[in-house]
Amino acid sequence: MPTSLAPQSTDFSLDVMGRYVCNGLDEALASTDTASHADARPFDLIVLGGGSFGAVLASHLFFNDISRTHRILVLEAGPMVLPEHTQNLPPQLNPAEVWGVPWNSDSPQAWNQRFPGLVFCPGGRSLFWGGWSPYFIDTELDGWPKAVTDDLTTPAVPVHNPTRSYLDAAAEQIGTDQTNDFVYGPLHEALRKRLYDGLRAHPGGQTALVGNRGTPMAATQPKEQLLRELDAPLAVQSASPRPGFFPFNKFNGVQLLIRAARLAQAEAERSVVGGPAERDVKKRLMLVDNTKVIRLERQGGHITRVVTNKGTVDVPSGGHVVLALGTVESTRLALATLPNAHGLIGRNLMAHLRSNVTIRLPRASLGKALAGIQELAVSALFVKGVHTHADQSTGHFHLQITASGVGAMGTDSEAELFKKIPDLDTLDRFRDLTDEWVIVTLRGIGEMTGDKTSSDPRNRITLDHQGPQGPYDYGQPRALVRLEAQDPADPVGRNLALWDAMDQATDEIALILADGGPVQYLGSGGWQNTPPPPSARRDTLSSTHHESGTLWMGEDSSTSVTDVWGRLHESDNLHAVGPAVLPTIGSPNPMLSGVALARRTGDHVVPTPQPPAPETGFRYLFDGTDKTFNLWRGVGSGAFALIDGAIVPQPAGGELGLLYYARQPFSDFVLRLQLRIGAVQANSGIFVRSRDPRRPVPDRTDPAKLHPYTNQSWVAVHTGFEIQIDDTAAPHGLDKHRTGAVYDIDTGAVPGGQSYQRPAPLVPGQWTDCEIEVRGDTYTVRLNGTETTVFANTDTWRGKPATADPASGFIGLQAHTGKVGFRNIRIKEL
Repeated sequence: MPTSLAPQSTDFSLDVMGRYVCNGLDEALASTDTASHADARPFDLIVLGGGSFGAVLASHLFFNDISRTHRILVLEAGPMVLPEHTQNLPPQLNPAEVWGVPWNSDSPQAWNQRFPGLVFCPGGRSLFWGGWSPYFIDTELDGWPKAVTDDLTTPAVPVHNPTRSYLDAAAEQIGTDQTNDFVYGPLHEALRKRLYDGLRAHPGGQTALVGNRGTPMAATQPKEQLLRELDAPLAVQSASPRPGFFPFNKFNGVQLLIRAARLAQAEAERSVVGGPAERDVKKRLMLVDNTKVIRLERQGGHITRVVTNKGTVDVPSGGHVVLALGTVESTRLALATLPNAHGLIGRNLMAHLRSNVTIRLPRASLGKALAGIQELAVSALFVKGVHTHADQSTGHFHLQITASGVGAMGTDSEAELFKKIPDLDTLDRFRDLTDEWVIVTLRGIGEMTGDKTSSDPRNRITLDHQGPQGPYDYGQPRALVRLEAQDPADPVGRNLALWDAMDQATDEIALILADGGPVQYLGSGGWQNTPPPPSARRDTLSSTHHESGTLWMGEDSSTSVTDVWGRLHESDNLHAVGPAVLPTIGSPNPMLSGVALARRTGDHVVPTPQPPAPETGFRYLFDGTDKTFNLWRGVGSGAFALIDGAIVPQPAGGELGLLYYARQPFSDFVLRLQLRIGAVQANSGIFVRSRDPRRPVPDRTDPAKLHPYTNQSWVAVHTGFEIQIDDTAAPHGLDKHRTGAVYDIDTGAVPGGQSYQRPAPLVPGQWTDCEIEVRGDTYTVRLNGTETTVFANTDTWRGKPATADPASGFIGLQAHTGKVGFRNIRIKEL
């Protein structure tokens, strides 16, 4: 059944969001059909999964492609559900229907088989994540390829003029470049000072407790700098990034996809003549939801086809496919597709060790700092832990500390944190609070150590050829996941040792915050005076959503699954993004690193084009990028598209259209460009010294009388001169209508004529150099260095330079019949 062109109605709503953002696979495939549309192009960048990192990658590829060379297809298994993060929406709007677990588990412990699974909708788990996003510190990147760590930690972007690292660029995108920009107030200041003082006095030992960037609080840096390292790195942008812009709020991937899809639609609408099918042909990015990827087909190491439940997508010879399905599903598809000759795919599975302790402190215990303050609001703090194991290796964890003032019965330290849209009644209730207790939750997040070398490691992903299946599997084996903290292959027992160290540090921080005063701990039976045991504070490993490492990056194909750019070693065009490619997990939520690495992979797959410097004295009017393309304006019929670094007219039934350089007019100049015809019958032209087409044209005999034009492209025909592009010299075969001539000026030894010599025929699909020199009233045209015509203008009403008439001297391109490309348009003013 074909996709509906109009938004569809449900019992409750009209699906405007889905229809305006998404396409059906039938629409996507039809847009590549050259039998129906001669200029149709395949999707050469295919992203499998529109979740957290697929969204980041697809959006980045779209904006990187400033020459509009590529087409991007995002295939998402779930439907369009939410337009932004759930915490940016009214409370309790948190649909459970989108969650699912498309894999099986054989973990020995039953509780580690209960995974929360994936979020089947565009944006994925980024719509629900908590937002804590600290940086890696240096020791967390031990064992990573040097090229990757250099790019993550030292200036690497923009590529042609590096000013910041990939982690810094990712932090700016997700909103963690400014920590705690929305958490402040007396409670926060009081707890942060108490934490700072306590960490300065902390004895250290095997476990060092430091700030977000790894700095000890006893360091010599200024106190304010050290205090900032204790602020929570939350991916929330609460302040406007620049005047006139709204803050982004909680980061999520779906908004990136929505923006890219709508911009792609707007581009297509401006670049084509026709209806929805014609616009789809020009659409550079399509998000196709409700489309499950079943398998990939390959020839040797090249992925040639993506098979889905809605149809197949062919991958062109120069195309790339990216696994962005989440760690488990990306690994399953890699296992099902590639030979896995070294048996590495699926090893090195890691997740985060996680503990939770909630304490409460009497308001009075914080002393004079809170005197006279009616309600205490919130605080969010951060501590990094670095633990030295018995074998002298290091393990890392961090503590996410949230605090809130509540009444006697309150237990939720996040009760007032992250709330974007409180209603007026809620604000009034805040004013009436008299907080008796400060509730503090300390969440510990610790790294697991992966096993890359055992043939059958304890923690791994493999294919389950025997286990249960459902209709959603389409006959393909599910992933089989095993995840445990106790690893018999590790004699040091680093996972459990780090978990113990993290829990001990949590208890120490609780006492630091109490500062010798009373502290109570929340247990299963209520508040108690002793810390909870491990069994009451530790989460199951399968609960974190942070599965990582099974497609880890490296320089050697015999010891890693992907190369330093995320391309799988066993394929020349299959890549992976997301936490699956992390060599080690560290303690940070993988959002920051995943975003950074996805952007880095995108920069490698689609480098931002860097136009060559023009000849001495010349400058670009159009350099093949959207920046200079946007300096041109279209009038009349038809449209003009930027395709693969060229301006390509899209004619409308023979009616004239004009794209002119709107930034300024010119007088004397040398104009150089390249042109390419699509067929011998193509007809177009280059206008020089025409009037501004937006203005009425003065009458030839009575300049006070102005003539407005209905089709403004004819202003260029009447007031300037056209350098013709038409090898057929239609309609009569006269040289004055032929390529390289000044259009409709008689040739030969006639008064006011042009001296014309026929050039070599243009070759369809081949670029031809064109030079137009205008000096005084003399026009000279050269094709591939050979002079085709010289013309001396004697008509003082036409072809005026800007020095004689500021409304004249414009340069333009014509849309007439056929599709002629123009690129590398440079000018030298004389």
